[in-house]
Amino acid sequence: MPLLFPSLLDYTDKDEASLRIRLRKLAKSAFPGWTNFEYANFGNILLESMANVGGLATYYLDAQAGESRWATAQHRSSLLSLVKLIAYKPRGAKSASVDIKLTFSPPPAHDVVVEKGDLWQTESATPVRFEIVEDYVVPANTVEFVITGAHRLSRSEVFASTGLPNQELVLLYTPFLAEDFEVADAGGQWLIVDDFTDSTALDRHVTVTVDSNERATIRFGNGINGSLPQGSIEVTYYTGGGSGGLVEVNTVKTPLGSYTDVQGNPVYFTSTNPAESSGYADIESEAEIREKAPESLRALNRTVSREDFELNAKQVPGVGRALMLTSNEDAAIAENSGILFIVPLTGSMPSQELKDAVITMITETKPHTLTFKPTVSDPVYATVAIKARVYLKPKVTNATGKAAILKALQSFFALVSADGSTNTSIDFGFNYKNVDNEPTGELALSTVMNVVRNADGIAKIGDSTSDFLVNLKHQDLPIGIKAFPRLGTVTLTNGDTGEAM
Repeated sequence: MPLLFPSLLDYTDKDEASLRIRLRKLAKSAFPGWTNFEYANFGNILLESMANVGGLATYYLDAQAGESRWATAQHRSSLLSLVKLIAYKPRGAKSASVDIKLTFSPPPAHDVVVEKGDLWQTESATPVRFEIVEDYVVPANTVEFVITGAHRLSRSEVFASTGLPNQELVLLYTPFLAEDFEVADAGGQWLIVDDFTDSTALDRHVTVTVDSNERATIRFGNGINGSLPQGSIEVTYYTGGGSGGLVEVNTVKTPLGSYTDVQGNPVYFTSTNPAESSGYADIESEAEIREKAPESLRALNRTVSREDFELNAKQVPGVGRALMLTSNEDAAIAENSGILFIVPLTGSMPSQELKDAVITMITETKPHTLTFKPTVSDPVYATVAIKARVYLKPKVTNATGKAAILKALQSFFALVSADGSTNTSIDFGFNYKNVDNEPTGELALSTVMNVVRNADGIAKIGDSTSDFLVNLKHQDLPIGIKAFPRLGTVTLTNGDTGEAM
């Protein structure tokens, strides 16, 4: 008897249970007398085995298909391979820096040298170490002196040249920091480039790639596109970086080692950091890669449109948001000019270093037209202060309720979501639109109310208009086109007891 195949294949029936049902129907069509499908039946065992194998096969096929697209890929290695096809380089980590103030008592009688590479650390159970970034000479009779450290560690490795084309050097230490690293052989320094497309046989060029484990691979050319190394190859680089380098004020206090002046006399000082560390960046998350890789295709290798400026600015490590305004959006801006407002990931004011990096991006890396004159500016923050009377669910304490509300509000006003992607809840005033897609410059009161109302443990918000105020008003909050909302003070009152929370 011929097998009765279904007239229409259902490709959604691919799990083990669905395949088992279809196999039984197929068996019955071929062998009408087969009615015993008990588990111990030998024929049923064969069907179960085939269903199991089929389920596993379809699972791996689906997984493989998912890993072939950046929207669905789950593994970082897959994403890195996919975005490499469009020449997109995910952001690497960046080390936080901190200023360390030395206070001498008594002042040194002679100069004191603090060398590049010296280490300072925090006084904590798990110390955070900072490496001094340059050589400093503290003049004699100095009472206070400031040095700068970075959350990184110097590394050096020596390799032997094989003389063969396309030689690769896999660096030992992780996580690799793509900052201030050098490759040298007997002929001198090698220049790091993105690829060998424009390299000649005489060009001392190398490329560097970083895998999903933050391990770097240095690659030389083939002798035609990029020259070949000779003899010993030394690679000096740094490891570390990321948010692990964030430290609070007055925590970096301990030098690893003692100091003398240039005459060998011991010197005595205390050290601390007057400000918290800054300038860090974590590696680009999978969610960020999915978001920014397609954006890079829009801007390509130039900066022309207003959107290009914003997209390319966000490619700079440490930039959370960007808004470009020209005379088309703001009449106060001169013709053929623009102001690029940037918001750091820290939510504070951008450092000059970060501004310079953005300028380099839009003038050199992805240059704009010569006749256009952009400037990079600090953001204008619109502080959002909230005052609310809330009612708690049974058994919820004031402290627990307040913590839940603060967590919800901080999440709402965060620059990035938990997965690292852009948090679309907040934006520059220019990007708040009405139904006609025109700028409204308003943060809806109801939106903020819902954040508080939906926090864990909250039963409701008071019914009076005075029970929920944003900047002391029960109305939508105006936000200028170049302003960016930032959470301010949060004042809460328990509606049942009248107590401050």
